[in-house]
Amino acid sequence: MKKYASIVFFMLNITFLFAQKEISGFVLDNAGIAMSGVNVTEKRTNNSVSTDINGAYKINVKEGAILVFSYSGFSKQEHDTTDSILNVFLSEGGGQNLNEVVVTGTRAVPRSNTTTTLPIDVVSFEELTSTGQATFDKALQYKIPSFNTVQTPVNDATSLLDPYEIRNMGPSRTLILINGKRKNLSSLLYVQASPGRGETGADISAIPIDAIERVEILRDGASAQYGSDAIAGVINIILKKRTDDGSVTVRTGITAEGDGEMLGVSLNNGSTVGEKGFVNYTLDFSKVNLANRPGKVDADGDFASFGGTISGINTLADIKSFLAKYPDAQNINESPQTAAVKFLVNGGFVLSDETQLYYNAAYVYKKVNSFANYRTPYWGYGEGVTLNDLPYLLDFFGDGTAASYKGYHPTFIGDLNDYHASFGYKSIKNGWNTDASITAGGNKQIYTIENSHNRSDIQDPNKINIYRENSPIFFKPGGASFNHIVGNLDVSKVLSDKISIGFGSEVRTETFEVIAGDKASWDGFGADSFAGNRPEDSGKWNRYNLGGYFDLAYDFTKNFLVNGTVRYENYSDFGGATVWKLSSRYKFSNDKITIRGSVSSGFRAPTLHQIYTQKSQYSFVPDQGVRVSGIINNVSPQARQLGIPPLDAEKSTNITVGIGANPLKKLNFTIDYYNIKVKDRIILGDEAVTSFGTVVWFENSFDSRTSGLDVVMNYSSLVLGTGELGINLSGNVTFENKRISPVASDNFGATLNALMFTSRPETKWILGANYKIKKFDLSLNNTYFGKTTFKQDGLHPNLRTEFTPKIVTDLGINYAATEKLTVTLNVNNILNVLPEWKFKSENTSGQTILNDPTQVKSQFNLITFNGRYSQMTYQGYHFSQLGTLFSLSLIYKF
Repeated sequence: MKKYASIVFFMLNITFLFAQKEISGFVLDNAGIAMSGVNVTEKRTNNSVSTDINGAYKINVKEGAILVFSYSGFSKQEHDTTDSILNVFLSEGGGQNLNEVVVTGTRAVPRSNTTTTLPIDVVSFEELTSTGQATFDKALQYKIPSFNTVQTPVNDATSLLDPYEIRNMGPSRTLILINGKRKNLSSLLYVQASPGRGETGADISAIPIDAIERVEILRDGASAQYGSDAIAGVINIILKKRTDDGSVTVRTGITAEGDGEMLGVSLNNGSTVGEKGFVNYTLDFSKVNLANRPGKVDADGDFASFGGTISGINTLADIKSFLAKYPDAQNINESPQTAAVKFLVNGGFVLSDETQLYYNAAYVYKKVNSFANYRTPYWGYGEGVTLNDLPYLLDFFGDGTAASYKGYHPTFIGDLNDYHASFGYKSIKNGWNTDASITAGGNKQIYTIENSHNRSDIQDPNKINIYRENSPIFFKPGGASFNHIVGNLDVSKVLSDKISIGFGSEVRTETFEVIAGDKASWDGFGADSFAGNRPEDSGKWNRYNLGGYFDLAYDFTKNFLVNGTVRYENYSDFGGATVWKLSSRYKFSNDKITIRGSVSSGFRAPTLHQIYTQKSQYSFVPDQGVRVSGIINNVSPQARQLGIPPLDAEKSTNITVGIGANPLKKLNFTIDYYNIKVKDRIILGDEAVTSFGTVVWFENSFDSRTSGLDVVMNYSSLVLGTGELGINLSGNVTFENKRISPVASDNFGATLNALMFTSRPETKWILGANYKIKKFDLSLNNTYFGKTTFKQDGLHPNLRTEFTPKIVTDLGINYAATEKLTVTLNVNNILNVLPEWKFKSENTSGQTILNDPTQVKSQFNLITFNGRYSQMTYQGYHFSQLGTLFSLSLIYKF
């Protein structure tokens, strides 16, 4: 009997084997993008596989089996196996189109924008181009309320890239990623008295818009996920992978004033490489001419600052005579001349069903011409020094006579090279996603000063003056560079329908270099307007850090998700830091309402720029003209003698609480409250008179708190006539942005307080509408810049200045002339709205000043350099504008 039983058992097994069939196919999201790591399970069995990196799967099942497709955060689907080829499209739990799947903000598993535990803005390439802005940073200014950037009044090196920030936190506290990999910082340290002072950031203006597929902006602290610099949030730039829809775009534009002419040509294209590879590349050329918006200079003010010492040159009559010919004193400020070449490539190769190589690389060259303040004939040349002491100036910038001398205009030329490159390997095996990569990036800036001189009275052994009459008028003051190399290893797995994990490590090395200038640029007084880097202040410095993290996401139910992350980093120069993050989301009312929140700790390491920068700089001092002062670094002998401690990392605590709702099929909105506390905030303080002269330095000075509200609302696809109308409203309101502890030393005055805490709009709103009808796509955008408060250097303590709220209206018209040719007209700032400010009194004493026209005029001259910067004031303004700008684009698709 046993023999026959064995035969029967064997035959049953044979029958079972022959009854099995192979099922294969692909799993995609609703946007047609392959989904790796999806669990494919034969129902009521342990027979299971995971999709590979291309979304492909293959499984042997019994005849008549049911396959279950599941992925954390997405609707589970069941399918019969009638056909041997089964392709499946997964949707997020609420059925939302997965064009909004985001990869930023979690290390475990991507989720849709409505199921993430964190507030994330997703901005598409089409939305960026609809702004009509020429650069990526300015496009974000008119799409994201919490993002702000302005051009600075006195450009110098800042003309190469403007400071930007999220939630009023400064450029150093927003981390920039490209395809999820850290982008290098700029080598520029902002040292002028303007927003962003004492900080640095990545050059996002260097990234060509045409290379961008979308941008994911995480508005929450993310140090636990990504490391240092992510206190305010993360901007993750996702590059195009398209292998078709190539295009060439020709752009041209001009302001209503007839200046600022712009011309640009951009090519974006892609192709397959072999059977399983792709490449997408962008080449962008652009040039923007100078746009000048100087104010009318007050003769009495300039006489008070510079006059009365040289007869026939700077008497009041002389000054009035000069200003009668040149009301703006030949000053040039606002938008400099810029030429740029940008190249970016993004690609990948599928090696097998389980492995893939990917890469991207970018190179940018920019050349910028800007100007210092014009040195008028009656200009001051330093304490106790007059033009009579410098007669050679009449030969340099005239024909040798005082009557012919018209002054001179020092010109600043900046050459910037920026590169970024990543190379990586992805694999998926048994549901484990592994991503190993190496990223290198750098930024180098070299400066040139023309039409200037060195007035130092320095003689060689033969008693011949080296400078003054022998001074060059062309200088190379040096520059700076910053480079990093980053290695990343990231692993994640969907363990079940409820649990997904992620863990990984990062090693990063950074190098900062201050490049010495030629001797004439720094010796003595140095080059007038921009002194060079001295050899003893120059050098190269390096540090490294190691980090690791663990991330766990747990779906208690399909509605309730909790995500936690912990990270440890160790820096070679100041030690270690452990940070964490806990976030959660709960959906109810049939997924129409979502409540979400997070609490986290964070840190920001002081940049190498802040630790090692030491130099002399020229700056305007109200009622004193231009003065040379110095920055001493925290590791210098001078710092030790003054008792200045080394810099330590900033620490932060972030709290975010929000609600999202989808009450109607076409209507959705989110409201998020945030509260950010920063401990030991790093500042570049006010000038202090020491035994080494007038100097400033960096220090961990105080604690601060920033809180506010972000609102995003969209209504899409409203049928209006024969077209479709979409409406969006988004806004940022600042509740609190202030210092909450005493300062470490007495070097933080009212001006720095205003630059740090009130120099950005306290509220900003964007109301936009898009209407598509036949071949036309029309957009109308209104950006409201709220009140901004300044306390400029030199302003009476009983006064403040306030920039009044303004609305800037932009119009865009797209016309699809043919299937291949699109014509776009943008009219930005249709109503020619410009910044406008007024004096406000702090008390009754301040009101007394405002009641006296003479005192008002004196205060006006103090903060605008006697009217040279009347539109913006010398310390900046709440939004930069050249007035109405017309631009025309022709887009030809291949």
